[in-house]
Amino acid sequence: MRKWVNNEGLSSAWIKVMGEGISVHVSMKLEIKDSPGQLVAALTPISEYGGNIIAVIHQREPETSSDTLGVQIVLEIDHERLDGLVAALRRQGVNILRLGEERLLFRQSVIMIGHLIHTDIGDTIDRIDRTGFAEVAELNVQMPAITEPSTALITIKATTRSKMDRALDLLREVAAEKGLVIVEPLEEADR
Repeated sequence: MRKWVNNEGLSSAWIKVMGEGISVHVSMKLEIKDSPGQLVAALTPISEYGGNIIAVIHQREPETSSDTLGVQIVLEIDHERLDGLVAALRRQGVNILRLGEERLLFRQSVIMIGHLIHTDIGDTIDRIDRTGFAEVAELNVQMPAITEPSTALITIKATTRSKMDRALDLLREVAAEKGLVIVEPLEEADR
């Protein structure tokens, strides 16, 4: 069974009732120091509080002069341990930019074809994510050979249908700039 909860000022999160306990499915966007060992240090409290990491998205941008990195984490944790985990992360100096928001209600998948890696797929993803109203939720890349074009199935989530249209327009601009081809489905964005 899944339902919404609101945890004392924290954003809503999906919870799943499992037997006696309540397990929370949480999405976090963290900002950590860009130095060796910081990612492991940020993940350690999750383990200490009994969390189960479902996904970690971490991409280091070597050309960036920032001393911090963004890390997205999806995890499952006992509802009663979430506050302790958040406090432990903050004590370690981890800045929690987003916690448990299920605000991206519209979903659309497209296929991109071209030299995705050579044209910096990370930059393409970041340009969507930086909008604040949309983000790349899934990415599946097929690379037949280093000199051959790659293919990626990209799933974008957005807050509204009109914001999804804006995100897709931005993706089209980026694709044109980088010489990539986008194959779009005929159906509208799912909700």
